[in-house]
Amino acid sequence: MTDQIKRPAGEAGINRVVLAYSGGLDTSVILKWLQTEYGCEVVTFTADLGQGEELEPARAKAELMGIKPEHIFIDDLREEFVRDYVFPMMRANALYEGLYLLGTSIARPLIAKRQIEIAKLVNADAVSHGATGKGNDQVRFELGYYALNPDIKVIAPWREWDLTSRTRLIEFAEAHQIPVSKDKRGEAPFSTDANLLHTSSEGKVLEDPWDEVPEYVFSRTVSPEDAPDQAETITIDFERGDGVAVNGEALSPASLLAKLNELGRKHGIGRLDLVENRFVGMKSRGMYETPGGTIYALAHRAIEQLTLDRGAAHLKDELAPRYAELVYNGFWFSPEREMLQAAVDHSQEKVAGTVRLKLYKGACHVTGRKSPNSLYSEKVVTFEDDQGAYDQRDAAGFIKLNALRLRLLGRRDR
Repeated sequence: MTDQIKRPAGEAGINRVVLAYSGGLDTSVILKWLQTEYGCEVVTFTADLGQGEELEPARAKAELMGIKPEHIFIDDLREEFVRDYVFPMMRANALYEGLYLLGTSIARPLIAKRQIEIAKLVNADAVSHGATGKGNDQVRFELGYYALNPDIKVIAPWREWDLTSRTRLIEFAEAHQIPVSKDKRGEAPFSTDANLLHTSSEGKVLEDPWDEVPEYVFSRTVSPEDAPDQAETITIDFERGDGVAVNGEALSPASLLAKLNELGRKHGIGRLDLVENRFVGMKSRGMYETPGGTIYALAHRAIEQLTLDRGAAHLKDELAPRYAELVYNGFWFSPEREMLQAAVDHSQEKVAGTVRLKLYKGACHVTGRKSPNSLYSEKVVTFEDDQGAYDQRDAAGFIKLNALRLRLLGRRDR
């Protein structure tokens, strides 16, 4: 039990709260803590974002803890997640600090959006999450909440309670008859977060950035050394900047990403060992596995190489780091992200065609691309006789004009 005084129902204006609930130890303790400390009614929300876990046990556990069946929400958001969040982000070629495909970051605004929708549906006063006070997720969740409902109350237990260790969590759980599985009683070797785009692992055995990541940490990819000795060639079709088919088979957004995940897993593709700068100010080391996303991102850039004008492509490359930073920091619902999205989406109108890739032992290589909207002219670029398509003498004036300022500087400073 915490040292805090139990708040009477309705104190601070909170009678009902919507909790982002996984059914695990942390959020189960939070559920009971909200009931005991705030004296309020709890509504649970569990999102299926393709994390690959059975979610019905979360329903059973919530019912066991006294939650009314009508106040237990388990929503399949996989298609919405990929269609409305992952794909728009991929159109922007967003990579945080040049490497991270933002798998955790991009899931948070959707969870926040659905929590706010449920809060309105059940007339809740507040929302709650299980993010700690050291991480980025608390920021992402809460910026999403406030953007969608400026007057919502937010309860962040990790910033309030004194349950500062796993031992204290388990003691609280046992004191309140919350089931604790055997595998949760020991200290977790690392923490994970998963969805259809990626799995992230951090903490404990990963905290020393010099230590190599143990193989048992990986869950989404086989070791590249153990991947097939035979390369596999695949194709991805794009329309208006979004993937629509793999190997000629039309697929929905979530199904397409799931298919690429299978292929990436098989060939050990998408592992990233990263030391990143958190928005809250510290550096952290994490291991990310993004098998399908890694393949998809490379393919998307390949089709853009054919279909985007140089000016548009280079401007997109300037905007991409800013877009990625906004997603990473939790500003998905900000006007600046929406402005960038409008520009990005306009650039994608002619981004269509097919990309061929070869997958082999942790690597993914583009081996071909074609598009009905291609700006590539073999006739102009050829080393053979171009039959007048390009007058090489024009280059002389072009060079002289671009060299003018350099020549003036050179004469002055000689």
